Amino acid sequence: MSFMINRRRFLHTASASLAWSALGAHGVELVNQKPKRVGLIGAGWYGKSDLWRLVQVAPVEIVSICDVDKQMLAGAVEIASQRQKSKKAPRTFGDYRLMLAEKDLDIVLIGTPDHWHALQMIAAVESGADVYVQKPISTDVLAGEAMVAAARKHGRVVQVGTQRKSTPHLIEAKKQIIDAGLLGKIGHVELCCYFHMRANGNPPEEPVPDFLDYEMWTGPAPLRPYDGLPHRRWWRTFMEYGNGIVGDMCVHMFDTARWMLGLEWPRRISSTGGIFVDKNGKSNISDTQSATFEYPDFNCVWTHRTWGPPTDPDYPWALFIYGEKGTLKASTMQADFLPNDKKAKPVHFECVYEKEQYPEDATEKDIELNAAPATRRHMLDFLAAIESRGKPIADIGQGHISTASCILANVAMKLGRPLVYDPQKREVTGDEEATKLLRRPYREPWHRPA
Repeated sequence: MSFMINRRRFLHTASASLAWSALGAHGVELVNQKPKRVGLIGAGWYGKSDLWRLVQVAPVEIVSICDVDKQMLAGAVEIASQRQKSKKAPRTFGDYRLMLAEKDLDIVLIGTPDHWHALQMIAAVESGADVYVQKPISTDVLAGEAMVAAARKHGRVVQVGTQRKSTPHLIEAKKQIIDAGLLGKIGHVELCCYFHMRANGNPPEEPVPDFLDYEMWTGPAPLRPYDGLPHRRWWRTFMEYGNGIVGDMCVHMFDTARWMLGLEWPRRISSTGGIFVDKNGKSNISDTQSATFEYPDFNCVWTHRTWGPPTDPDYPWALFIYGEKGTLKASTMQADFLPNDKKAKPVHFECVYEKEQYPEDATEKDIELNAAPATRRHMLDFLAAIESRGKPIADIGQGHISTASCILANVAMKLGRPLVYDPQKREVTGDEEATKLLRRPYREPWHRPA
């Protein structure tokens, strides 16, 4: 049985250059391999979405699925038994530690809320599995450092779900515009999100339903009074479980800018913002925030507002790279190069959908159709790295830089001053108070990763 997607089929569904990038980037051609045994931790929206994309590109066997919501777990198992070739129903678990204790998984996908990523990824690599973990990788900087250290110690491949690096039209924009030098000298980068995505209700407290293990869902985070299913996106409105909109949305665009422009750690990070407009609900994440990631030759500046119109209606969640010869606008939906020379022609890049190649996309509940091709390519890159034992395009080390930079922006906003992080010393230079905020306390009986 061919482990990877048939090469002829892949060439049919993508350009030859993208196909070879996915299949040959690590110097291996993946054929005649046994199906990888896969487990999923977190069977919510994006956990399932990642799993179904993996099933589309490789004949894997879904062995186990873990979730603390029994209803969500049952729904995922039903779909998995229909989608995978064997038609077998995966085993079910309510505790990821019991699933990993079986030590029978080649790959573990992690789609839980952010506050769980560190403990689960580290446990998965310790069990001998390679891991695909959603972004942001962690909720504090030192947990991210521990994740990178664990991946390296155990020699495991860890791909982060920052799939903009695998988005067809963005790959082409990078190649045709940035790599070709059409922008000239880069002088400024803007990143933004103007989606009205900040949940801000006032639901009453209520009994925890029988089908949900709320204690386990909360895990190492503070235990909030139960006021409805937190995992139906309600959790993202609280800093207890994540990093706000900077951690959710900026991490994607900042990571994309870093990939496109070859950037590593910013030399300094500052941020201002707060809750300026949407003050009536329980939400404690900012509704308005700007952050500046400083580099030697230019700055990357992030802005989000969860109210009011976007600055550019065609690019409400996007990045803008300004060069002396023109501007590149880029989002998950499209990209445009606008040359400063009026005699030169603009270049437009359209999103790839692949609906004909994957007709099941059209009927999948809650699918992000524009992101599905990117995630498929991201999975192919992950699988190629597993076979070569090399680093994938969104390696955990790079995911850590993007995640930690966003976390540091939140810390800078909280303290009201710029921060310089030293990744070798794992401290904020000359700032003991900020250094203490590089780690969050864990709720008993959970313990922080070393």
